[in-house]
Amino acid sequence: MEYGFSIAAYVVAAVLFILSLGGLSGQESAKRAVWYGIAGMALAIVATLIGPGSGLWLLSLVLIAGGGLIGWYVAMRVQMTEMPQLVAAMHSLVGLAAVFVGYNAYIEAARVAVMSEEARHALTGFAAILAHKTPVELSILRVELFLGVFIGAVTFTGSVIAFGKLAGKVTAKATKLPGGHMLNAGAMGISVILMLMFLNGAGAWALILMTLLAFFIGYHLIMGIGGADMPVVVSMLNSYSGWAAAAIGFSLGNDLLIVVGALVGSSGAILSYIMCKAMNRSFVSVILGGFGNTTGPAMAVEGEQVAIDAEGVATALKDADSVIIVPGYGMAVAQAQQAVSELTRKLRAQGKEVRFAIHPVAGRLPGHMNVLLAEAKVPYDIVMEMDEINEDFPDTDVVIVIGSNDIVNPAAEEDPNSPIAGMPVLEVWKAKQVFVSKRGQGTGYSGIENPLFYKDNTRMFFGDAKDSVSQLVNLIG
Repeated sequence: MEYGFSIAAYVVAAVLFILSLGGLSGQESAKRAVWYGIAGMALAIVATLIGPGSGLWLLSLVLIAGGGLIGWYVAMRVQMTEMPQLVAAMHSLVGLAAVFVGYNAYIEAARVAVMSEEARHALTGFAAILAHKTPVELSILRVELFLGVFIGAVTFTGSVIAFGKLAGKVTAKATKLPGGHMLNAGAMGISVILMLMFLNGAGAWALILMTLLAFFIGYHLIMGIGGADMPVVVSMLNSYSGWAAAAIGFSLGNDLLIVVGALVGSSGAILSYIMCKAMNRSFVSVILGGFGNTTGPAMAVEGEQVAIDAEGVATALKDADSVIIVPGYGMAVAQAQQAVSELTRKLRAQGKEVRFAIHPVAGRLPGHMNVLLAEAKVPYDIVMEMDEINEDFPDTDVVIVIGSNDIVNPAAEEDPNSPIAGMPVLEVWKAKQVFVSKRGQGTGYSGIENPLFYKDNTRMFFGDAKDSVSQLVNLIG
């Protein structure tokens, strides 16, 4: 009966998780999708607590309550601008959990192995499953837990470093130790050897040494990736955490953990591919080498940046019939989304066509700008993806770029030696007038100069994005 209920509950929970992932593909269905996910997780927890082999209910409830309170506290404190680093931090916890579960499975297997046949018959839960495994099945279990611990350890330290880069606590530049890729390759090769030794009877020392090597790989791998590749890195770590969970699910014989891990792992891998395609990068080049490869000196940028004040931008907006706003991470840092939403409302009230152009890698996390605009109650139907709106720039009167750099950089198309050469970008320079809201004349997160700022139809609207847009709101009337 217990097994039947658990299996049925896990199937329903898996369906809810699939519906949740499917609903997250659209802004209008995302809210309902989140509730599907919450319901699925609640059902999975209940089924686990009352399923076969369950016990220690008081401790379990205390841990669930404690985790829920911490989650609520973090969610209330973290700003929407800090969501990328929060996601990276959550990935690190999934990786660490996989490591702990893998070690627990190894310890339990070792304990069961020395038991008498009579004592094994009295076992319940995971220990009972281990007691009935054949030698071949136990060997497969060792492979599963070894891989789960390895992927989890890589995910843990990699996510910690990603968190540090996104939060500005670790340098955003690609940094490698002497030896670079050879160190990673060597650590990977030794890990493979340790797995073979582990399968042939090596003790806990092989598992511990592999874990230390995996911790190093995760650390060194992500340290060697530049800040401009962070959107890909976050989705990649999401995929890693899923595969770690799936591997541990096989070790524990937990069908739901296998399904959920596979869903997270595959969706993260697909998202990583989409991000790489949006940046005209190969996944391997992102993982192995930081941002971009150049074949010669970059094209010299000629001219000078011409500044404009709020009155000048407001006048252009009053005269315009069509406006496209391009948000970037600068909007997130300045927390200017509410002011941008109010400006949009006023312009639309005057009969002007206002739309938003979203690049797939805008911000520090896939969908970062969409989340901020949704929080500010910007209508979903005027938020357009790059492929939907890129052809409309030549017919647009005014483009306002707020804190973006690489995603609107014409060097991607005009300079074959640029580090971002070939990367699809929003072709804002084809509009009649372009106003760029930036704090100063510095380069963006990747450190690449942007010729857009020097073009004849571009004016630089310097200042904090929130203050600048608020001035426009007051002037538009």
